[in-house]
Amino acid sequence: MNTRPSRLTRRGFVKSLTVAAAGLAAGLPAQGAPAPRLGVKLGFDNFSLRALGWKAGQFLDYAAAQQLDSMFFSDLKVYQSHDGSYLKDLKNKAGDLGLDIQVGTFSICPTSKSCTKDYGTPEEHLALAIRIAQTLGSPIVRCVLGNMEDRKVEGGIERQIAETVKVLKAVRGRAREAGVKIAVENHAGDMQAWELVNLIEAAGPDFVGATMDSGNATWALEDPLRNLEVLGPYALTTGIRDSVVWETEDGAKVQWTAIGEGSVDFPAYVRRYVELCPKTTFQLEIISGFALSFPYLKPDYMKAFPKARAQDLAAFLAYQKRGQPLDPFKAPSGRDARQAEQDYQKAELERSLRYCKEALGLGQKA
Repeated sequence: MNTRPSRLTRRGFVKSLTVAAAGLAAGLPAQGAPAPRLGVKLGFDNFSLRALGWKAGQFLDYAAAQQLDSMFFSDLKVYQSHDGSYLKDLKNKAGDLGLDIQVGTFSICPTSKSCTKDYGTPEEHLALAIRIAQTLGSPIVRCVLGNMEDRKVEGGIERQIAETVKVLKAVRGRAREAGVKIAVENHAGDMQAWELVNLIEAAGPDFVGATMDSGNATWALEDPLRNLEVLGPYALTTGIRDSVVWETEDGAKVQWTAIGEGSVDFPAYVRRYVELCPKTTFQLEIISGFALSFPYLKPDYMKAFPKARAQDLAAFLAYQKRGQPLDPFKAPSGRDARQAEQDYQKAELERSLRYCKEALGLGQKA
């Protein structure tokens, strides 16, 4: 351990003043003055720590140690079993730790290449997820349509939305009987916010809502705050992370980051969040360390967005202007790559959780 006393250089002093000024400009509390509590529950998606290979019980222990309100299991493979007795024990454990559980799974669109075949038909897949959610006391099941490739198929995203709506309507009775709502995510650039709203309205907003993902908004050429304005009233749960978007020769690059380290004005985001969906848990899904290109200036790229709205694109371009290129994550030389990835994911999540609690006032536990 390095025990040498730190020495503040003139450059370091100037940098510290710059950081402090930026914090004040963003509306953050002064050092040592935590933000007032907003009453919004705070949790995280197990995918944030995907490299650890943990099962559900381990995640519950970790979430409790972080003094969180909720644990979001976004896939069905995180459980050791789908047997009722195991799930009831898991629910009891969560209750003893003071944690809510939210349940999720993956693609249910039968015509998407993302659609999993592990659990039978899409309807059977959703029925299983609903049963698991009911047993664990989750009020929702998160699912997805697919990814950005679904915008490029014949018939485009509208065809895929229509197929997903059919599946959702087929399980309506089962979901309502179980007291579980289906929360469809804007996932990996598949749908813009207004398209997801169309899906929800077509399927039935009495039992279908949104998993609002701020990071995935940027993959669909959206400003996360504009995405919040559209999806907030429909949000049943969330997947929140920060993003940096910067200009390239043929469009833009997007890199997701820990909360508070990207270009999203999170104090403003949370203020609006509390107005639009204060009872919706603020679930972090931190996926960072790599950048993806979005060459929207190439001639054919925007064919996947035939009905893109000018105001949405304008907001995305304005958001892009605030970003600067970031270096991707790379395991330090001489370190085990797997261990380095695990440490990196935990550090990204834990910094995000601290920022959410201290700077944004999220979480119901002191």
